Amino acid sequence: MKDLVVEVNGNTVLKGVNLKIGQGETHVLFGPNGSGKTTLIMSALGFPKYRVVSGQILFKGKDISGMSLDQRIRLGMGIAFQRPPVVPGVKLRQLAEMIARTDGAKLQRVAEDLNALHLLDRDLNDGFSGGEAKRSELLQLQMASPDLAFIDEPESGVDLESIAIVGRAINAILGKTRVKAGRTASALIVTHTAHILDYVNAELGHVLVDGRIVCSGNPRDILREVREHGFKHCEVCTNE
Repeated sequence: MKDLVVEVNGNTVLKGVNLKIGQGETHVLFGPNGSGKTTLIMSALGFPKYRVVSGQILFKGKDISGMSLDQRIRLGMGIAFQRPPVVPGVKLRQLAEMIARTDGAKLQRVAEDLNALHLLDRDLNDGFSGGEAKRSELLQLQMASPDLAFIDEPESGVDLESIAIVGRAINAILGKTRVKAGRTASALIVTHTAHILDYVNAELGHVLVDGRIVCSGNPRDILREVREHGFKHCEVCTNE
């Protein structure tokens, strides 16, 4: 992203964001509620509500700012929502097999790894607990095998024992446990609690405050500063 300015319902939410995620890199994004974290993800994916006023969204050497959501997904982007939609009448199994165009063997294995076999023949996210919805999202993302994954608050609604399962799933999506074609995927993970960092290694962390990235660096160093001094302190930090 280069100098990205985005409006939502006439309000400027992103105010000149610059962010580069290299091939195979995992970055985490911190920030207070309302800072624009979800807007950044949705803008990158091309959701219509998020209007790019200026700047560029670059992926695989192309400016994709004018591409539709489905074109970006076909190009290799993917997302795991924090609050995925409920889709009555569509079974998780049907959607996952459609995504991967698979015979079902991979789906069975991935569902077992995620402890999600019992979800496959239920309507998508209908009556799912927070943890079940998260496993459903990660199952779909793993079946899609994206080159760039956006993962919005993977710890949200997940008990502490299940975070390890979520972490393994993210590592599988990124190819950190099974390198695919000699390459690993890239990711941007939005997190509040940062519990996921106990299971997923991230090269860089960023802090988004009021629509601007105000600090970047080692994720654990940033997290320690935020816990001790709050997000506003990040606005005066220096990146050495």
